[in-house]
Amino acid sequence: MPRVLVVGSINMDLIVRCSRVPKAGETIRGDDFVTAGGGKGANQAIAASRLGARTAFVGRVGEDEFGPKLRSDLDRDGVDTEALTTDPEAPSGVALILLEHGGHNRIVIMSGANGRLGEPDVRAARALLANTDIVLFQLEIPLSVVAEIAAAARASSVPSILDAGPATPAVVEAGLPALIDIISPNESEAEILTGIAVRDLSDAARAASRLHDMGSHDVVLKLGAQGAYWSGPGGELHLPGFPIEPVDTTAAGDAFTACLGVSIASGADMPEAIRSANAAGACACLTLGAQPSMPRRDELEAFLRNNAG
Repeated sequence: MPRVLVVGSINMDLIVRCSRVPKAGETIRGDDFVTAGGGKGANQAIAASRLGARTAFVGRVGEDEFGPKLRSDLDRDGVDTEALTTDPEAPSGVALILLEHGGHNRIVIMSGANGRLGEPDVRAARALLANTDIVLFQLEIPLSVVAEIAAAARASSVPSILDAGPATPAVVEAGLPALIDIISPNESEAEILTGIAVRDLSDAARAASRLHDMGSHDVVLKLGAQGAYWSGPGGELHLPGFPIEPVDTTAAGDAFTACLGVSIASGADMPEAIRSANAAGACACLTLGAQPSMPRRDELEAFLRNNAG
């Protein structure tokens, strides 16, 4: 069984479905409102566990009404929450999500306890690295924490993946790409990191080259409906996406990253791992909510069988 460590954010998602997002100064009526567990880190931890990995999570929730629910969601899906701390000095993270009928979303995040990860969390992650095959990071927690644990993983020969969202120029300034084995931005994140607008595969190749120059080993660029582009020491390849009618694109990238990590930790080569990750991302688009949409192993396998052409 592959062993995955996820270090990252955990939020309560507050989701309003609407026909379209309002313009500045405009008020519109929403269709309905739901809450669901979210946060890029927690999403990826639940996805990794559902896909068959033994998964541990390092993060923080607040001492509020959301904290116990967020913890129990992870526990229910078999994620080890021993290193999930309850912080009495900050609320749990929250994401406000406006979801349009076509599945596209607009998201505002309030970090709360996620922004307070520090040295105790670094120590917890270091202790877990000895029993880890791959570690997954995102950028909704302090960059210094990501950098410290990434350096520890590199020293321990544990491969790492950075889901580069939400990207900022500080990621480059901190030299983080050189500490990560696989960096996986989407188009907008790649532009923030490299200054190259990614509109087609040629742009994707140029952005990947720039990230290699920054020290990244492998670059897996998420291209939404167009699939993913990979560039690394083993070659380069565009793997097309799967045609679907999306219900909600929230956390599709998290399903992709988790599946990529689980597949690599299970011994898959990069093309095989990315094809599975594309399928996981597509599956996640078919269900409302972040964590509720994370696919299970049997769902992923059925999707791949049904889209084998």
